[in-house]
Amino acid sequence: MTHLQAGLSPETLEKAKVELKENPDTLHQDIQEVRDMIITRPDIGFLRTDDAFILRFLRARKFNHFEAFRLLAQYFEYRQQNLDMFKNLKATDPGIKQALKDGFPGVLSNLDRYGRKILVLFAANWDQSRYTFVDILRAILLSLEAMIEDPELQVNGFVLIIDWSNFTFKQASKLTPSMLRLAIEGLQDSFPARFGGIHFVNQPWYIHALYTVIRPFLKDKTRKRIFMHGNNLNSLHQLLLPEILPSELGGMLPPYDMGTWARTLLDHAYDEETDYCPESYTLSVKDLEKDLSPKTMKRSQSVVEPGVLKRPEKVKSEEENMQPLLSLD
Repeated sequence: MTHLQAGLSPETLEKAKVELKENPDTLHQDIQEVRDMIITRPDIGFLRTDDAFILRFLRARKFNHFEAFRLLAQYFEYRQQNLDMFKNLKATDPGIKQALKDGFPGVLSNLDRYGRKILVLFAANWDQSRYTFVDILRAILLSLEAMIEDPELQVNGFVLIIDWSNFTFKQASKLTPSMLRLAIEGLQDSFPARFGGIHFVNQPWYIHALYTVIRPFLKDKTRKRIFMHGNNLNSLHQLLLPEILPSELGGMLPPYDMGTWARTLLDHAYDEETDYCPESYTLSVKDLEKDLSPKTMKRSQSVVEPGVLKRPEKVKSEEENMQPLLSLD
């Protein structure tokens, strides 16, 4: 075991070896091969290239050197293309702070049975008068940056639960296709995290409509890991034990304290008052309304035109919308 694996438990070391093809004897060589590819992209400013940093990209792509480098390049390219998003990317930034305090994201204390960290989003908590969707995305990215420092999570990954209870049509109307694509680019294509499952619960019909819009931009691997549970929490509990979930999700634990993760990141700054108006945060129209680059997104043959959400003639039953989890790695 090299010093780069020092933070891993014996069980996780074995998992890294079996599932990710991580070999301590060739680890430094693997990292160097990815680093050597940097000269092929002089258009990108690679601001960090140390061993520990590159290793997280190798783990995210199961030590496929080319795929790991492509993810590394997209990580920095996404930041170059969306400079405003990453200005003052700190927990104390007013918009990020407001989002964090409302539980965007929430982070459960217990891991799932596969050692994955569980993130929860209670969508109805979004106070659109105080912060934007971009602020929420910034808060999530900042949180992931903090958590991905843990080598155990680099190997084991994350699970995301989004509870859409009481999420209104008015709130949903602010989730424009361009905003959702921005999130997909940032989380699916440009961040070295392994997401083992994305679970929707209590989703109304208009969330199904939004999913139809973004589905063409999701990779097959991502689509297979999205589960539409509706109000059938028993199906959620088949994958995530109720013993580790809060009562809002049908679990055995007390209701989730939305400020838990915010207090972790903010520490003494949690209770400081901040005046913030979401209009004061501006992300350029060019960034939000741009067409997706073929480097980071691949359109399907049938493109869904963005527009006003319309009620579908028939909403599929929860059983029909439920998708099997084909892989837990």
